[in-house]
Amino acid sequence: VQLQASGGGLVQTGGSRRLSCIASGRIPSNYVMGWFRQAPGKERDFVAAISWNSGSTYYADSVKGRFTISRDNYKILVYLQMNSLKPEDTAVYFCAAGPLIVGGFSPRGISMYDYWGQGTLVTVSS
Repeated sequence: VQLQASGGGLVQTGGSRRLSCIASGRIPSNYVMGWFRQAPGKERDFVAAISWNSGSTYYADSVKGRFTISRDNYKILVYLQMNSLKPEDTAVYFCAAGPLIVGGFSPRGISMYDYWGQGTLVTVSS
């Protein structure tokens, strides 16, 4: 599975942006697609994830109510709609994919993900 994220750019505080992640190759039904972000000098943090099969979603508390993750199974695309953006949302955003295994890693953890895209930079100006 190869992932490519796009849609980053400069946006004003309070604005919106939609990120896309396209996957080449088939996504197994037990996979979860996730978005993570990494600000300069900080660790890579979980943002949101979606089960490829069921569509169940997971969000970080910091983005809940502002960001929405969705998928297009036919086009093998995952979206991250970001609204009410804040300067602290500035980061490189990465999409990732990995298998959800009962008793395994949480979709909120980096360790669950086997495949990563190259990242797209979102800058929110104050």
